[in-house]
Amino acid sequence: MNQAAAITRTLREEDIAVLTFNEPEKKANILSKRVLDELDSHLNELAEMPLAGLLIHSEKPGIFIAGADLREFAVSLDMPAEETAAMCRRGRQLFQRLSQLPFITVAAIDGVCVGGGTELALWCDRRLVSNSSHTEVGLPEVKLGIFPGWGGTVRASRILGLANAVEMITSGQSLSPDEAVKMGFAEDQIAAEHLLSAACQLIRAEQKTKQFERDRKAWDQPIQLGETELAFLGATASALIQSQTKGQYPAPLTALEVLLEGSALSADEAGELESQQLAQLWGTPVNRALINVFFLSDRNKKDSGVENPTDQAVSEVRSVGVVGAGIMGSGIAAACVKRKLPVSILDAQQDALIRGTRHVLEEVAYNKQTKKADAERLTEFAPLVNATTLDAEVATSDLVIEAVVENADVKRQVLSRLEAAMPAEALLATNTSTIPIGRLAEGLAHPERFCGIHFFNPVRKMPLVEVIRGEKTSDETVLRAVAFAKAIRKSPIVVNDSPGFLVNRLLFPYMNESLQLLTEGVPLKLIERMAKQFGMPMGPITLYDVVGLDTALYAGKVMWEAFPDRIEASPLLLALVKAGRLGQKTGAGFFAYPDSKKGKGQPDPELDKFLEAYRKDAPTPDQETITARLFLPMLLEATRLLEEGIVRDVRDVDLGLIYGIGFPPFQGGLLFWADRLGTEKILAMLKPLESLGPRFQPTPLLDRMAREGKKFYQE
Repeated sequence: MNQAAAITRTLREEDIAVLTFNEPEKKANILSKRVLDELDSHLNELAEMPLAGLLIHSEKPGIFIAGADLREFAVSLDMPAEETAAMCRRGRQLFQRLSQLPFITVAAIDGVCVGGGTELALWCDRRLVSNSSHTEVGLPEVKLGIFPGWGGTVRASRILGLANAVEMITSGQSLSPDEAVKMGFAEDQIAAEHLLSAACQLIRAEQKTKQFERDRKAWDQPIQLGETELAFLGATASALIQSQTKGQYPAPLTALEVLLEGSALSADEAGELESQQLAQLWGTPVNRALINVFFLSDRNKKDSGVENPTDQAVSEVRSVGVVGAGIMGSGIAAACVKRKLPVSILDAQQDALIRGTRHVLEEVAYNKQTKKADAERLTEFAPLVNATTLDAEVATSDLVIEAVVENADVKRQVLSRLEAAMPAEALLATNTSTIPIGRLAEGLAHPERFCGIHFFNPVRKMPLVEVIRGEKTSDETVLRAVAFAKAIRKSPIVVNDSPGFLVNRLLFPYMNESLQLLTEGVPLKLIERMAKQFGMPMGPITLYDVVGLDTALYAGKVMWEAFPDRIEASPLLLALVKAGRLGQKTGAGFFAYPDSKKGKGQPDPELDKFLEAYRKDAPTPDQETITARLFLPMLLEATRLLEEGIVRDVRDVDLGLIYGIGFPPFQGGLLFWADRLGTEKILAMLKPLESLGPRFQPTPLLDRMAREGKKFYQE
């Protein structure tokens, strides 16, 4: 049976053709080989038609074109560089034909337009964007360890200007409709319903002026830029890229070199340079790792949270109650309000309620464009916030999330009290970071409607939400919790009940080991440096100060009690907490924080007094051993977690750590990194460390994988 066409051709007016992208049975238009072949066929026929212009648009709501089909490309990661360059060349030359047709071509963009979709639009003579909030334009290829390869570097630098193209391509950030117009990508932003009419008017105007023909000639030529200006742009952009990537992501710097060198060449020569240089990045370890992260994220977007979900519609969460107006409670409330969900926020302390409500309103009123509070946003969102000290005003919500102090007894009291006042169809959840759901469900009348919905701090920045199902949590509860998290633009991962769940269970061995190294005499700066050199966003000891030493101590107690054989209680941590050194929030922890606003830690000589009391005699490990000691306990704990069935898929482990603690994407994830090392090498790295105890002894799963020659992504 013939597959329905992804591109249809019609006439808007007798001499204006329209190519409409609408790939059947898919939520997004993707530039697969089949779709590109269709485009090639249409362009062949259009070239022979007596037209005034061609419009390109999409019928999919909220989507123009979402880029190339990465699954097709991923199978060619081992392709020789010359074949990769040829593949890029074919795509670029296909799109280039849009700028060679004997009439003007216009892209009418409504919705997401990224990657290959943006490159296609750039090869058109003109572009219009809708002013809808869902419209964005971007070239995010550096986030995959490459850069645009179908002429994006060539056209962007000529149409937007070299400096703008450098910013757009090396950052990978998308443009809003307003930014797209200001930067010169689009002629104008138009209401979506008038987009095609405006495009037709643009074609009629260009028929008279023929400006598009003059632009075509100009954009085929080298860019006229003085040597001094070019050198300054190169130096400043390179410095910025180095500071942001720390040398761990090669694509942005290579893209910069291609943009600068290509600016002095003709469009065809610059395109060939683009193809050749992209081929050098394709299939590299960083490219493979970042493509893996893309697939992890893509899978998560489609995951309902349970195996074999029914087709029955899941009841939508339309109102949320948050109990506890502290940092986490107010952050959760703000995340809901920003997505137009009404929130009742409850706290017994009036001053805490006032502070928390103020935090919610400040966050929802913040305008990213102006970088300050927006009165219009405040007016829009403020009616959605109800601050209260009365249980009854929270208990009427579709979902109530408890976010009080991390104490099991206190949480159980709050949960039981709220459940009694809630309607039968409502969900009850806890934001606990470590306490097992089963313990908190004790005494609840309906544990099947109870689960964990664990947000990460700061909520506004961290995409991950752990949805924790207790032994009695129903599938329907999980489905509703997952759908709620996605509705507020978070990435939920479902995990089974366990102390620390997924992220904290893997994070604590890493953090705990850093304190073991510290008391063994390894310099604090060296521990931090090796963690950051591996790619972590901050060192583990800085992380203690950011989290709060008291919070780490209380949460760590749960982990020590659950896994005493491999998590050692640190007397150093307890001593610092007793001394009131709680981290950034008190101005001193492992580091000193003389400037509370900047939050940057400084070495503190006072720490030596505490260290001396708990110093152990131990040989000083080399740098490679320090890295192994930090990350191998995390890996071994992940194998135990897999053996226990805490997660449904190895990919949940990797995405959870990337989104939850900032595990370096260029490593592809903890288990992806382990697969790259191979089990034989991991066992060899563990051998000299086994005397340190169970936390460095191979697990049955790791031994079995080594015997059978398997990888985590094959399990």
